[in-house]
Parts: sequence; structure tokens; C-alpha cells
Amino acid sequence: MKRTFRTTVSLVAATASASLLLTACGEGAKGAGGSGGAVKVGLITKTDTNPFFVKMKEGAEEAARKSGVQLSTAAGKFDGDNEGQVTAVENMVAAGVKGILITPNDSKAIVPAIQQARKKGVLVIALDSPTDPQDAADALFATDNLKAGVLIGEYAKAAMAGKPAKIATLDLAPGVAVGQLRHDGFLQGFGIAKDDPALVCSQDTGGDQAKGQTAMENCLQKAPDINVVYTINEPAALGAYSALKAKGRQKDVLIVSVDGGCTGTNAVKDGKIAATSQQYPLVMAAKGVEAVVAYAKNGTKASGYVDTGVTLVTDAPAKGVAAKDTEYGLDNCWG
Repeated sequence: MKRTFRTTVSLVAATASASLLLTACGEGAKGAGGSGGAVKVGLITKTDTNPFFVKMKEGAEEAARKSGVQLSTAAGKFDGDNEGQVTAVENMVAAGVKGILITPNDSKAIVPAIQQARKKGVLVIALDSPTDPQDAADALFATDNLKAGVLIGEYAKAAMAGKPAKIATLDLAPGVAVGQLRHDGFLQGFGIAKDDPALVCSQDTGGDQAKGQTAMENCLQKAPDINVVYTINEPAALGAYSALKAKGRQKDVLIVSVDGGCTGTNAVKDGKIAATSQQYPLVMAAKGVEAVVAYAKNGTKASGYVDTGVTLVTDAPAKGVAAKDTEYGLDNCWG
């Protein structure tokens, strides 16, 4: 069933700094445990331009509207802008928020600001990306990235139907937990170890389409007989597809990926990507707002890790691997 989220809340400017934009929205309803005014919730994303975070903001806005709470939002000017996020945390605490939802730009550097917020009684929930250490925040609401990788690994293994695999992995960057988990999950799902001879090439792409194309070109030079490509996300997958198409190989190489954005899901529908593991940023934010409302009402604190779901999406199902088609994927995509 299609999820429809109409953004009907009003947006009003609140606070701005050189590195972030902070806005507030909501119907101003009293209650949910507040002391005479609307409960205030803060959402801080890495940027306000990435479609993933745009959809996350929509989920938070709709949940805030339904709950009658006031939502403030902030974002850095670029991915990696920790200083902007620190300022946003400080501004939101000063404004009296009951809880903050944050996708950390720097999982370690943001920790002192989070600790100060928690000392003042603010519930802090990390969305999508964990803090380092993870328990620096009260809770983490995120995709199970290992599972996302396992799903596409299992799919690729089944789709190869016993044919010997020559695999290229187009990864994120060294030391990034999300990228490592997806990579490791793919290997686990495919049933191979990191030193398996089936792995003929690995390149980092930063999740960028142009870098994905270059990485695929490099891999094809190293191993022209590649027939399976794992990519960290769909932009990297589309870059790989462009490189393969230039060599006339686009129809005989299996590409699998992770994310489930609308562009990527359409690429699955068009046959450019065989399958993708779809994640749900809107759900992360909506559940985060609900958790802050519960905390405001009765002091119940969210804690630990909350899995916000992942689904394999493909129009070419493989035997023994559960999946949804692209109609479902497009009903639930983002971007």
C-alpha cells in the first residue's frame, strides 16, 4: 500500500548561523507532558539537499503534525559539517526541546554536544548513522545495513544459478561503518570470505556516480570478465552501468545495490540494476518523533537499536529469496 505523506505544516524561521538553517514547524498543540506549551522536538540532518534527508524531514514533519508537537529542523551546509550540527544542538537545547533526532556528520566529534544535551534532560536519538560510541546517544533508529547487504548477496548468489562468479565491489570509503556493514553483508549473503578468489576487484567510490563509473572502468581493465557487481548505493551502481554500457557489457553483468531511492528503484524497473535493498528514512524520523512524544508524556526513554526495516526490491525474483517488485518499491521510495 502506498504511503502518502502530505506536508501541510507551516514553516517559520527560528535561528540561523553561517553553517546551518534552523526552522520550526507544527500546530503548537499543548501537552504531551509539556509544562503549558507545545512539546518541542528537534531534527538535525547532515544536509538539507540530499533526497534521503529531505524524505526524513517529511516523515518528521508529518509525525509532528499528527502528534501536535513543535518540530525544529536544522542541517549543515555540507556532508561533514560537524560544527554546524554542534551549533544546532546547542540552539535546540536553549530553545527547550524535549528530544533531538540527529544524523551525525561526524560520529565521534558530535559526542560532547550530545552528552551536554543529555545532561540537561534532552532525549537524543541517532538516525541512520550511529554515534561513536553508539551509546553516546540514547538510541539508534536505523536500517540494518548488514541485513541490507545480506539480502542482495543472497539474491546475487541465487541469480547466478551456479555460474562461476567474478565479482567487483564498489564500496564507500575506509572506516565508514555503513559501507563496511553493507560490504560484509553482501559477502555473507553470497557465501564467500573476504579473500575468496571470486572477488577480483574492489574500489572505493564515496557513493558518487562519477566515481562509481571510474571505479568500474578500473575494475574492467583489471578483470574484463567481471559478471557480478556489488555497489554501496544506487548512484555508484548507475556509474557502474555507464561504464559497462560503454563496453557493451550492460546486459551480461548482474548489478546489485542498496538504498531504494526513487531514481535507483526506477533503474531496477528499467533493468539497469537487478535488485536493491530498500531502506526507509521517513520511517526513521517518524518513529523518532513518536519516541520523543512518549518521553514527554510519561518519561519512557527509547534505548538501544531499533531496526527501521529493509526490503529487497526486484522485478526479476530469484528462487528462495523473498522480494517485492518495483511497484512496491516506487510506492515506498524517496527522492
